[in-house]
Amino acid sequence: MNAPDKLDFKRIFPLFVIVLIDLLGLTIIIPLLPLYAVSFGADPFTIGLIGAVYPSMQLIAGPFLGSLSDRYGRKRVLLFSQIGTFIGFVILGFANALPLLILSRVIDGLSGANIIVAQAAITDVTTPQTRTQGLGLIGAAFGLGFTLGPALAGIALAVSGNNYQVPAFLAAAFSLGSILLTLFWFKETNPAEVRQAAAAAQAKSGDSWLNRFIRALSSPLVGMLLILMLMQQLVFGGFENLLSLFTLNRLGMNAAGNAVLFVYVGIIIVIVQGYAIGRWSRRFGERKLIYAGLVLLGAGIIMTALTPTQPVPWYSRDAMIEELSTDTATRVSVELPDDSNTGPLGLGWLLVAMLPTSIGGSILSPSINSLITRRTDRQQIGSILGTSASMVSLANAITPLIGGALFQWLGSSAPFLIGGIILLLLFALATRTIKPAPDDVPQSPAVAVS
Repeated sequence: MNAPDKLDFKRIFPLFVIVLIDLLGLTIIIPLLPLYAVSFGADPFTIGLIGAVYPSMQLIAGPFLGSLSDRYGRKRVLLFSQIGTFIGFVILGFANALPLLILSRVIDGLSGANIIVAQAAITDVTTPQTRTQGLGLIGAAFGLGFTLGPALAGIALAVSGNNYQVPAFLAAAFSLGSILLTLFWFKETNPAEVRQAAAAAQAKSGDSWLNRFIRALSSPLVGMLLILMLMQQLVFGGFENLLSLFTLNRLGMNAAGNAVLFVYVGIIIVIVQGYAIGRWSRRFGERKLIYAGLVLLGAGIIMTALTPTQPVPWYSRDAMIEELSTDTATRVSVELPDDSNTGPLGLGWLLVAMLPTSIGGSILSPSINSLITRRTDRQQIGSILGTSASMVSLANAITPLIGGALFQWLGSSAPFLIGGIILLLLFALATRTIKPAPDDVPQSPAVAVS
């Protein structure tokens, strides 16, 4: 095998470790944030607003910071981003009211270019033949992070007696670790001459993200794929954001219990994205995987909406109220189930529903991005994938607002039920608009991180 066909693991491995450590900090607090906000008296719509803060700030700052890494180097921008994340986690740990919780997410979002810069660094040190494999390691880091992070959160909560500050400080510790690794282990991947050329090109170019976005949407097929990317992230992102509130309302599960559920989802994602999707893509092709992903995610989300209201066997309503109340005057704004009819049915149903949900969500994003690259001119692939990533950030900013409003005003099932129906309608539309092309030979899709 020629050298260009072999991945340089010595250069990729530090990036993999740095991203994994960084993601552990993020995934530790994901199951925590909604219930942390509830403990301060936030209602579901306010929790949705809080969930929208980070991706909204990232949507604003991410492309700018990515551009800065082209001009000034990956290491400098990565360190800046990681320091912002660390400060955000520390503020979260000390938060004693909603404004501080919101401030922590604003700071983290405005500095949040960690993954963008890591992907750019991998592009620097890989060849076209090894780039997919290199980016696949970032996808593996995501899967491991979403498996290990919630598990660590659950352990921290159990050891601390459900003290929500402890996981936040643990996340800050992991963030500090990623800073030290970047400072002493990571070597700059973007040479000075390349940075100078990038600065000159950016100075001459007047092309904006909005212009690229409009051009992409003007293509019937690529535009449809970008809409699918937006909608699947709206639904699957809503599932991730609202799952803790849904299980609190329907099953009486606390933060530790939800951490275990996120581990369950993370294991499914690792298996699908780390192993199964390559085999499925070679056998069926991306187009059929998109169809299957829409059906699986749509059906799974609808099944989630229909989860029976039966609290888990260990649930106590009084104990839950005490756990969520920071003081005796705090009112728990999410309706809690009665504890007179506990049992395994509700949890068992949800675990079954999460299988198609997680599998569908795992195969959609990489399959859509892979098909986009096959239907786009080679010279525009980087730009169009950047537009696709922007659609994901846009969805992540919108979905907590929409989901929180539907949850509060129409009930806990509404966001999932409506999202599932929309995806099934999009499946019918996709079968009419995404047709096979003469060059559609099945191949392994590029792993996309969302």
